[in-house]
Amino acid sequence: MIVIFDSECVLCSRWVQFLLRHETRRETRFLSAWSPEGTALAKQHGISQRMLDRTFVVVDGPRALTRSDAALALVNTLEAPWHHLRKLRFVPRPLRDMVYDLVARNRYKWFGRRDCYVPPAQDRERFILASRPAAPPRKLNKRV
Repeated sequence: MIVIFDSECVLCSRWVQFLLRHETRRETRFLSAWSPEGTALAKQHGISQRMLDRTFVVVDGPRALTRSDAALALVNTLEAPWHHLRKLRFVPRPLRDMVYDLVARNRYKWFGRRDCYVPPAQDRERFILASRPAAPPRKLNKRV
């Protein structure tokens, strides 16, 4: 399983740290969405750079999951009590994705942004270290 995540988003980086601490098996790998490798892998699965700005991606074999489906796939890899969150799969996907989208739209405002996530030394081998990440697409603020 490979997680393509926004390495500039504080919430996304904390989610990665949480996964590193609570996974039952240390098999998940991580990749910055803004690296050439991250955008290329996403593109192979039909996910545009614009979509990457709104979701993280879990590549699990031939399939790529996004939004709440991606989060639930990762919850399945967690130890107790966290793996009990997988019961959220019984919540209808449109409702789960509506909540996901609300958080995703406001993540920089609520949690902030940093230059780039630096993996902890003990977990560095789990990160697909790429060439220098490109900047994520920025929204232009138009004055009215």
